[in-house]
Amino acid sequence: MDIALFRNSPTGQLSPIAGTSDAGPYEHFAFLPNPLGEAGPDLSQAAYRSVADARAALAALDATAQRLPNPRLFRHSALRLEAQATSALEGTHEPLARVLTEDIPEGHDPSMREVLNFLFVAEDAFAWADEGRPWNLSTLSELHRRLMEGTHSERNFHGVRPIQVVIGQRHNPDPGAHPITNARYVPPPPGIGLESRVGDLLDWMRVDHSAQIDPVGAAAMSHYAFEALHPFHDGNGRIGRLFIVLFLYQHGVLSEPSITVSPYFEARRQEYYDALLGVSTDGDWSTWVDLFARGLAQSANEARARMLALAHVQARLKETVHASRVRSAKAGLLVNHAVAFPTFTVAQAAEAIGLQYQGTSRLIVSLVEIGVLAEYGQSSYNRRFHAPAVLEILLRNAR
Repeated sequence: MDIALFRNSPTGQLSPIAGTSDAGPYEHFAFLPNPLGEAGPDLSQAAYRSVADARAALAALDATAQRLPNPRLFRHSALRLEAQATSALEGTHEPLARVLTEDIPEGHDPSMREVLNFLFVAEDAFAWADEGRPWNLSTLSELHRRLMEGTHSERNFHGVRPIQVVIGQRHNPDPGAHPITNARYVPPPPGIGLESRVGDLLDWMRVDHSAQIDPVGAAAMSHYAFEALHPFHDGNGRIGRLFIVLFLYQHGVLSEPSITVSPYFEARRQEYYDALLGVSTDGDWSTWVDLFARGLAQSANEARARMLALAHVQARLKETVHASRVRSAKAGLLVNHAVAFPTFTVAQAAEAIGLQYQGTSRLIVSLVEIGVLAEYGQSSYNRRFHAPAVLEILLRNAR
């Protein structure tokens, strides 16, 4: 890590570290970010405008969600879009169509398992928030364990890391130097100090700071702090970006977590990493908050457009059913299920609509015959179905 860049940082201090890794012994420095305070940082006028624009876009998204009969129908597909993009940011790439349409694969497929684990972790996190479960080191570690389950990283440490890690590589690496010396950023060393800092951040995130800090700004601050602490051996970015939406959800900015934030950052990967680093090196909150807020605004606008398009398709499909000879009282529920889940099996649909397997199978065939549903893929075992109009929207509106 280039010590000169961090020596005069107003947002933290350097701390000497020493130890031995696979690359040999080292003596260097780690960066210790300051705890977040009760007041927000001074920002540029551009950053303040971006925060205001983000709040307006989030308010419009939330107002749209509250007008719809069942906005939760759109949560699952949004989380799948987020799972694909947030994993891509960490170097795990799976085609969007596959992420939208598959469940946990059978056999050994750790890459796909890693992407879809995020989906299940996010669903757990929002369910825990609804239950009022407190966020502490224990719940954070449980989320991390579930994220790593069945992946290449499962054998590594769960919860707050007990080892020193480094992030990236500096622009002018020394070919003969230790990886810590050549790192772009060295987060705090492991131990009680790191655990205490992570616990303090979780406490800060639970508090309502809206009287002093706009929630968009507070979400940007907490995301920076989480990434700067880098509490895990792996999975920091995915959980950190999940916490952006979770923060907005818990503080009432969003009543339904249907926004996807990672596609924006994935499309601006280097700008995202540079802006986060700039807070640590120069205390440049304005650049980071401006980028973050612009990302939230664009993501909220896209989520609102996607939600309205899906609601329109939902209404149109129900009109098609109503105009047909299908008379099952469960047909509307099956349409809802097809809107909520991009693909599904007969068994999954039967459980969702409360109908026996055979009855659900016959109903699906009826909706296939009138063009509302179609079979997805070529498998003769555990056949999957989908509403083509729904999948078209999800693929069209995603980057």
